[in-house]
Amino acid sequence: MFFLAILLFSYSQMSQQIQKTTANGKEMVSNPKLVLVQGTLNVVMKQNVTLSCLSEPGSPPVRYTLFKHNQQVSASNRSDWSPALFTLTISSASDVGEYKCKAEYNNSSGGKYSNSLNFTLLEPISKPVLSSPTSQAKKGQNVTLSCFSENGSLPITYLFFKGTQNISPQKTMQKREAAVIFLFINSHSDFGTYKCKANNSFPNNTKYSNSFNFTVAEKFKSTRPSIGLTSTLNAEESEDEVIYSEIEPVRPEEEYINFSVIRREEEKAGKRPCATVYSKVLIRD
Repeated sequence: MFFLAILLFSYSQMSQQIQKTTANGKEMVSNPKLVLVQGTLNVVMKQNVTLSCLSEPGSPPVRYTLFKHNQQVSASNRSDWSPALFTLTISSASDVGEYKCKAEYNNSSGGKYSNSLNFTLLEPISKPVLSSPTSQAKKGQNVTLSCFSENGSLPITYLFFKGTQNISPQKTMQKREAAVIFLFINSHSDFGTYKCKANNSFPNNTKYSNSFNFTVAEKFKSTRPSIGLTSTLNAEESEDEVIYSEIEPVRPEEEYINFSVIRREEEKAGKRPCATVYSKVLIRD
């Protein structure tokens, strides 16, 4: 029984050795390892990267072939146990993606494939746009600001400012969508200048948005009748009629004036008379 066990063990070792040997007596190649030896997997345009492909064990000479999405890119024959080196230049978006290498003996069928390496192209972001659904606001109102960069590789990180002071935590967007913050207009100082900035993994690439200001939409009711002055000179024949309205200041330190221009056009060529009203609230500190 002991002798039979030794025979079986010897036969098993012999079978494994035969499986590792090709028809011409060479040791079969193993699955090669594809390693990045120069550069990064996150690449920018015009960047060079170098890949190393090596199968061990395996008896040289060995032919190594580099593939991108099953398309042959390059090949190298090695007569020793040194790895095959492949240098790539990222010159377009089509150069990124999944790469593999294959190890095989010349004039032999089969071969073994390596692990895969996936390159991602980093693109610089475009200038972000800062906007809001409303450009007018009044005290006690909730408003929103959105910051969006149309171009650039994801993720993109946004930060909002009022003047030079940031007013929100960083918002990192994994999808192509705007970062949004909510604001409460509580005082006159909240009508200042807002901006946002955006950046991503592209080196030295931070962009600032346009400036955005909310204008005052609040109207104050006067404690006395407003004083109206109306232009009556040739009012019936004039195309323009201007009405000036003055509202008593509510706060001692501020003055609010409501200015309206009413244009009345006579009926010409069958057109109906129309009126256009322009109004603006002026704030004087």
